Amino acid sequence: MSCRLLPVIGFVGAAVLMGCQPAPEFHTDTAGAFRWQQLEGQYVVVNYFAEWCAPCLRELPELNEFHEQYGGQVRLFGVSFDGLDNDALAQLRAEYSIEFPLIQNEPAPYLPFAQPNALPATYIIRPNGDITGPLLGEQTIDSLAAATGLSH
Repeated sequence: MSCRLLPVIGFVGAAVLMGCQPAPEFHTDTAGAFRWQQLEGQYVVVNYFAEWCAPCLRELPELNEFHEQYGGQVRLFGVSFDGLDNDALAQLRAEYSIEFPLIQNEPAPYLPFAQPNALPATYIIRPNGDITGPLLGEQTIDSLAAATGLSH
């Protein structure tokens, strides 16, 4: 699936997502609140995971490493597939040593793509607003670097 975030002429800060749901804002547990327009011009990686998903847990060290190595060039966010409340999300972060921001479910996040049907699933939002994904299966630092046009 692919869709694109397009600005709406005449409406300050508004955008239309072609083939997607509206996505004005989301909150993270460590990096604050974001409007998707703030991230325009950047690569954004959004990874869906669940605690019961063994491949999701196996890829967490790779995601942590990607965040550490490329965090200045790419925004990485995690999303709980199970929609955990903020306290449960904080416990999950601590238990699995997650180092990148997690998108909170309270308040409900606005994401520019549908929740995937399989895990692990990763979406890539390009600087021009194009959305690719979901990339299904375990991602590595190399696969994420390739998907975002960075060299590893």
